[in-house]
Amino acid sequence: MKPYQDCGPITSGLNRAFGNKEPWQVAAITATTVLGTVWLWTFINQDESLFVRGKRQFFHLVKKLPVVRRKIDAEISKARRDFESEISKSCNDLSWSLELPANGLSRDEILQLVDKHLNIGHYNWREGRVSGAVYGFKADLVELITEVYGKTSYTNPLHPDIFPGVCKMEAEVVRMACTLFHGDANSCGTMTTGGTESILMACKAYRDYALETRNVQRPNMIVPRTVHAAFDKAAQYFKIHIIYVDVDPKTLEVDVQAVKRAINSNTVLLVGSAPNFPYGTIDDIEAIAALGLKYDIPVHVDACLGSFVVALTREAGYKIKPFDFSINGVTSISADTHKYGFAPKGSSIILYSDQKYLNHQFTVTTDWPGGVYGSPTVNGSRAGGIIAACWATMMSFGHEGYLEATKRIVDTSRYIEAAIRKIDGVFVFGKPATSVVAIGSKVFDIFRLSDALCKLGWNLNALQFPSGIHICVTDMHTQPGVADKFIADFKASVAEIMKDPGQPVEGKMAIYGMAQSIPDRSVVGDVTRAFLNSMYFTPAKN
Repeated sequence: MKPYQDCGPITSGLNRAFGNKEPWQVAAITATTVLGTVWLWTFINQDESLFVRGKRQFFHLVKKLPVVRRKIDAEISKARRDFESEISKSCNDLSWSLELPANGLSRDEILQLVDKHLNIGHYNWREGRVSGAVYGFKADLVELITEVYGKTSYTNPLHPDIFPGVCKMEAEVVRMACTLFHGDANSCGTMTTGGTESILMACKAYRDYALETRNVQRPNMIVPRTVHAAFDKAAQYFKIHIIYVDVDPKTLEVDVQAVKRAINSNTVLLVGSAPNFPYGTIDDIEAIAALGLKYDIPVHVDACLGSFVVALTREAGYKIKPFDFSINGVTSISADTHKYGFAPKGSSIILYSDQKYLNHQFTVTTDWPGGVYGSPTVNGSRAGGIIAACWATMMSFGHEGYLEATKRIVDTSRYIEAAIRKIDGVFVFGKPATSVVAIGSKVFDIFRLSDALCKLGWNLNALQFPSGIHICVTDMHTQPGVADKFIADFKASVAEIMKDPGQPVEGKMAIYGMAQSIPDRSVVGDVTRAFLNSMYFTPAKN
């Protein structure tokens, strides 16, 4: 029997096509076809769509045109000069140290310099003029944690045999937080340096967990469009494709059905916010957790902003949707102790429902000549003083102290929200859950209001897509008269703007509106990098 005689027309066609070819030609055509097919499959089968990649490549090529490149470079250079000029002006009354002093300064000299550096800001945060940033400040607490930090400033939990007491403090901070967020005996976690690191650690843990348990080689995570930018940072750091899901335009909560449609075999994490940063709304965590259980995917709740306030809002007498470990399917929570835990900056917590996830957060090196090396978070050496100061703050406040603070903050937030809803020309985004009130306008450019309030000494957060501003209410705003002053200035500013609502925004605030209109987002990124570089500006040495 002749080989392949039963293969029919396909074999006959191939024989005719290659009948007159040399063997090397057949081999070359075969190899080219196989490699081309593999390349095409790889090109098409990527996490990003052809449209997104094509758009990015188009702008990349356009920016290579000399006339375009020169224009962009000129604008970025101008932006950087403007940033540096502003920093230089703000430091006019200070001298610059460009090298070590020949002889060390005295204690009094150093403290005088510190006071001068702290007094050059434009906003009085101590009087509650700032959105977020400083969440609480009490003289007696500052005195306490200053003393605690002084005692523990040189401790390092990297050496648990030398500083076992600091390690115990960290363990207690984690356990107290687990209890606050309704974790059971299996719940666990670590402290970190801030919300971003807490989020980074969760993403790293779930990437590695999926690799070990499901051999996921091309991980993705599904997040609301309003989720904190730290998730994008984690995606960049750990090569996790991030899939953004839009939120409902009215409720500002993530579209759970869209989350469901986005899930695939490479999904390693689902995320919800409690609350989100832009609008202060809480996603439907119960529905997201149900998807996590159905598809066996971990669910992370980002409560960095809400922290202890969101944990205690229901106990304080307000209605709030469930979001924590009381929901079956929630596997981790991030929360910032340096926000509504009122601890000094540089402390946060990442909590897990089970140690199997926490184990994948850890980094272990077994074959280093310096010995077996393991670390729970990004840092090796960690500031024991910050751990001790956080522990001392929590011990000082106690449950009742935090509950009373929650009542003050949520009461003030609702008071401000109710007043704003009565003002013509503006609206409140969604239904704020705890302490963030976001404002927009369909009548005038909302950044005009931000600029007007800025000139009156208020510092609010600017939002984009769509344009908006928000105030994050802290314990600083609960001081007598602060909320009423804000409302009065808000009303007066809106009334003035409404005299000519069509007038365009001018000055620095115009940059926010312009930035949203630039289709090539890499240009916005270049300007942002120029700003970040300017933060490290020092004048040239004479």
